[in-house]
Amino acid sequence: MKKNIAILLLLLVSISSSFGQKQGKKYNIRTIAFYNLENLFDTINDVTKNDEASPMMEIKANRSKVYWDKIDKLASTIAQIGLDKANTSPAIIGVSEVENLSVLEDLVKSKHLAKQRYGIIHYDSPDKRGIDVALLYQKRYFKPIYHEAFNPKIYRDNFPVYTRDQLLVSGYLDDELIHVIVNHWPSRSGGEAKSRPLREKAAYQNTKIIAQIREKEPNAKILTMGDFNDDPINSSFKEVLKTKSRKKDVAEGDLYNPYEDLHRRGFNTLAYRDNLNLFDQILFTSQLLDKGEKDFSTYKMYKAMIFNKRFLSGKKGKYKGYPFRSFSNGGYTGGYSDHYPVYIYLIKEKQ
Repeated sequence: MKKNIAILLLLLVSISSSFGQKQGKKYNIRTIAFYNLENLFDTINDVTKNDEASPMMEIKANRSKVYWDKIDKLASTIAQIGLDKANTSPAIIGVSEVENLSVLEDLVKSKHLAKQRYGIIHYDSPDKRGIDVALLYQKRYFKPIYHEAFNPKIYRDNFPVYTRDQLLVSGYLDDELIHVIVNHWPSRSGGEAKSRPLREKAAYQNTKIIAQIREKEPNAKILTMGDFNDDPINSSFKEVLKTKSRKKDVAEGDLYNPYEDLHRRGFNTLAYRDNLNLFDQILFTSQLLDKGEKDFSTYKMYKAMIFNKRFLSGKKGKYKGYPFRSFSNGGYTGGYSDHYPVYIYLIKEKQ
């Protein structure tokens, strides 16, 4: 009995000292996240877009009820990301597969998120189906000072590929200037090999945005996040962005990708036809990486994770164990999204 009590006490001490308070120090904890919201479309036909191709528009009955149920489920999920450590929802969250500003306003006004007073940064993109990326942020933690949407200007056979913009948002996380790029790269339609050059070109656009930031701020803290439609080991990351997966290999100016290790260990954020992929990732420049120095006088990454709680996975049928998607075969499943959210903790010692 005494042995069991001793083990329990050691465990409690370990837990309390491992996060939020180390060696008597206290830390600010901020969650940075990304979530593909799986076709978050409203119920109104927009004649300027091909939104008829969205699953929402395929719903024939109770479309409004479906819409509000999906809003509720997504908002409830976002509210829980990082909650156990940061005691609040993400300070910053990038999202993809949203139709317009209106659906984002409905999302942040949900009962699950309203108290967090999220701001929204959104641009209409040239994507054929009308799906966009956006950034949501808690106004008490993040103060944007600049944002811009970059068209990656991708061509195939001399014809433009109408895909999503890459959204750059610069601002102050508490008192530190950071830069966030939100992505949703071209899909694997037609096969991975055939579509690979499109994502490599999207990655190249990322390098140009990063270079633009560094012209003014050589030691910038930059995060690039999104649904990249590529795994961490694919050429868009390893050959174009030249990401590093081991902390010891990260030199000044390099991009560190913590999701490469998670991919190696068999984790995933989506599944399609029995293929497991980790397309959703957050990577960042060396200035946000602690390589063992334990210097948290400025914000550094503490941990990278996938938010794959059991309620977000299918319980039966062909999607059992996969992300519990909202739509299938022209109908509403009552699920959340066909992607799991991803998130990282940034921590900083309190002064």
